[in-house]
Amino acid sequence: MKRLWLLFAQTVTVVLAAYFVVATLKPDWMPGSTARTGTVSLLEAPAGSAGVVPPGSFRLAAQRSSAAVVSINTSKAARIDPRNQDPWFRFFFGDQGSMPQVGLGSGVIVSDGGYILTNNHVVESADEIEVVLNDSRRARAKVIGTDPESDLAVLKIELDRLPAIVLGNSDALQVGDQVLAIGNPFGVGQTVTSGIISALGRNQLGINTFENFIQTDAAINPGNSGGALVDTNGNLLGINTAIYSRSGGSMGIGFAIPVATAKLVLEGIVKDGQVTRGWIGVEPNDLSPELAETFGVKAKEGVIITGVLQNGPAAQAGIKPGDVITQVAGKPISNVADLLGNVAALKPGTASQFSLLRRDSQIEVEVTPSVRPKQRRPAQ
Repeated sequence: MKRLWLLFAQTVTVVLAAYFVVATLKPDWMPGSTARTGTVSLLEAPAGSAGVVPPGSFRLAAQRSSAAVVSINTSKAARIDPRNQDPWFRFFFGDQGSMPQVGLGSGVIVSDGGYILTNNHVVESADEIEVVLNDSRRARAKVIGTDPESDLAVLKIELDRLPAIVLGNSDALQVGDQVLAIGNPFGVGQTVTSGIISALGRNQLGINTFENFIQTDAAINPGNSGGALVDTNGNLLGINTAIYSRSGGSMGIGFAIPVATAKLVLEGIVKDGQVTRGWIGVEPNDLSPELAETFGVKAKEGVIITGVLQNGPAAQAGIKPGDVITQVAGKPISNVADLLGNVAALKPGTASQFSLLRRDSQIEVEVTPSVRPKQRRPAQ
């Protein structure tokens, strides 16, 4: 019996060894096998010429503008709570305020002289500001001035060979135009996203005093604040400022300050150290059927004045409660935000033409605005 078992084991071993040798060296001898040719038939696109931009690509716009978009790192020194000296306070509440605060944002180089536009909330209260260029150069930045009412700030760095972005025309924008958003979201590095103009003239969002936002669905996330919104030619259209989000990330609703507004703020800060805005001393309200009936006016468009400051510029020009302002310096007025922005853009001390509707009469008056007082509620 043992001899039979030994013979069986040897036979199985020889058969398995033979199978392994044939399967390894001559797989095509195996049943059900197919011969291997050693080649695979693939479909490949023709090689494109180097430097040729694919149709529909935003490559050139990104290349033209991305060099001028910078990352901004801020730090705020730790504020030591004086109560930390009390051992009982430290026992119950721990060591308070011992860690420095850091922040992250973006900015746009708008002049080869080193001027950078960003958001005021990016650099507000910062003790140190570091700017990182797209070519990895770093520089300490100085705050030239800030304008909290528009949430803009102007910085300056001292470096040579700075790339400056080309300013576009935000007044010519239309809903549906394609745009790119460039910045440093979440600190991952410079990122370019694309979208369209979703809406224009967004206001009453409670973000700034002066709100005339461009709305876009290009992805904007924390860290993009102060970055660039550009057109398909790479020209600056706006400064990315805020998002609407329930999660903290992009939900396709982002807001940018138009470059026309940013330019006025930049010029005011660089020239005068502050932004000087016009003010006429009125209390405006959006025209509604109830207010129109109350004041006995038949206007369909414009802003109704419900209050006039005594001896203010508007009162001196003859504007009265119940008047409806339809134009300021030739520009039509359709809501309070329009009036706020257009009056603020007027040069204090220089008379400007206002078109009014008083009951059924069209009236033209000249108003000489004063300098807008600081920290006022959004009324003109």
